[in-house]
Amino acid sequence: MLLPALASPSSKTALRFPGRELTYERLADEARRVARGVRGMRRVAVWARNTPETCVAVVGALLAGVPVVPLNPKLGERELAHVLADSAPDLVVDDELPSGPACELPEPDAEAPALIVYTSGTTGPPKGVVLPRRALATNLDALASAWAWTADDVVVHGLPLFHVHGLVVGVLGPLRRGGTAHHLGSFGVAAAAAALEAGGTMLFGVPTMYHRIANEPEHAAAFARARLLVSGSAALPASVHERIERLTGQRVVERYGMTETLMNTSVRVDGDRRPGAVGPPLPGVELRVVGDEPGEIEVRGPNLFLEYLNRPDATAEAFRDGWFRTGDLAVVDPDGYVRIVGRRATDLIKSGGYKIGAGEIENALLEHPTVAEVAVTGEPDEDLGERVVAWVVARGEAPAPEELGDHVARLLSPHKRPRVVRYVDALPRNDLGKVLKRELR
Repeated sequence: MLLPALASPSSKTALRFPGRELTYERLADEARRVARGVRGMRRVAVWARNTPETCVAVVGALLAGVPVVPLNPKLGERELAHVLADSAPDLVVDDELPSGPACELPEPDAEAPALIVYTSGTTGPPKGVVLPRRALATNLDALASAWAWTADDVVVHGLPLFHVHGLVVGVLGPLRRGGTAHHLGSFGVAAAAAALEAGGTMLFGVPTMYHRIANEPEHAAAFARARLLVSGSAALPASVHERIERLTGQRVVERYGMTETLMNTSVRVDGDRRPGAVGPPLPGVELRVVGDEPGEIEVRGPNLFLEYLNRPDATAEAFRDGWFRTGDLAVVDPDGYVRIVGRRATDLIKSGGYKIGAGEIENALLEHPTVAEVAVTGEPDEDLGERVVAWVVARGEAPAPEELGDHVARLLSPHKRPRVVRYVDALPRNDLGKVLKRELR
């Protein structure tokens, strides 16, 4: 059973959001009504805003065995049209939750799809990653083993609910354990500190959040109270590691995962929390580094996705003899700790916890009438980890950088807008016409 605490629900708090709490009894009642309303549907899309209603809709669909497509509420026109056309949901859940008459809700098969999460690659439109129920269950149990995660834990975070970090680990994780998920609505250092002072035991975040925590030392005592500080979605700089340790007296636990695999590795609660290392593989996950180190990480295990929706070509290309090719480059320390050193592709930018494909931003910018040529890269940013940079050859008079940023935000998503626009006379290219991005950096 994916969420056993809902089978015999208690009066314990399951979800806490600003302005509203749901006990397990209330969550079970509301989610079952949703389940009865969507039962038998092929897929359901949910506008994944950071609200308790999003959680009720997702849990309800899971109880009914209906795959959920979480929708980023900031999707641009083109991305939204692609996701809806590709996933073809029978229902899009927005403000009003569906409901239906009482009926039996048998537990679905472990291989049944649970979520279809769209992730951006380096080129082309986002792909729908089909995650089965067994991937969610086994991976959350593996994290529980690594972090000594129990029903007594209260997980605090402000992560978006359209990503596996916020939705699977940050919401379904506490619910599977029978604990409490305390969502901040949106991340703020003061709000996170208050939640930890009010009983929070674990904080989930991304490097940008820890950078901001380090810049507000007046709240250090609250973060020192946490049983575990966990960071993911991008590498946490060693300097931030050290600042957090000086402020709180504890080191941040890093883990490594991706949409297709959920979590692959993590530093254990009793392990060495050293900067730059994401720990050994989780229980049940096999990991190997192929080629001379740094080589490409390949993984296999029950945590893997089923397929890219409607993309058998991309699915086949992603696997080698049953091993998923992550595209991440790493070295493995003698004690088995994995250290991520980069990407096989140079066009994936990790900014503020988001993975952003340079190709889709380039395609969007080329639709602006004043852009003749463009290349998009990432460069280090103290707050975001990396910021999106557009190198533009203008057609006629160069537009204001803000105009190009707004253009991208309208077509794609606000977090994909270029933070820096640099105008150049020409882009460096090789003999085959490929842009040499390393020369732009």
